[in-house]
Amino acid sequence: MQESKKKPNPIDTHVGSRVRLRRTMLGMSQEKLGEALGITFQQVQKYEKGSNRIGASRLQNISDVLNVSVSYFFEDAPGSSASSGAGLQESGSDYVVDFLSTSEGLQLNRAFVKIADPKVRKRVIDLVRTLADGSDDGSKT
Repeated sequence: MQESKKKPNPIDTHVGSRVRLRRTMLGMSQEKLGEALGITFQQVQKYEKGSNRIGASRLQNISDVLNVSVSYFFEDAPGSSASSGAGLQESGSDYVVDFLSTSEGLQLNRAFVKIADPKVRKRVIDLVRTLADGSDDGSKT
């Protein structure tokens, strides 16, 4: 049986998710990114979902607006030789991108990077670990 809609290429989806991640980390709306690129926010949405491919010149423009190198969008991409040797492709990077794409993840990240004292940062990490360990009690199936 043939599907009526084609699934986006995993690389296009990955690149789009990295665009979304960087945009949200900067606190930039899809509309503002679209304005900077001369496109609609709907087009930005399609890029971020991976349903529309981003051409090379457009990706260069996006990297300029978001102040990252073009290679940023391909870090940990599925099937890339850089990620396959690291062993983090399936277990590490995907959940980080997913987490940082959430409102809670962004809020936590923004607040955490504002903590200047490394000792305080370590205590925050220890607190989060303790809370996470406490939530595991009896919840394993």
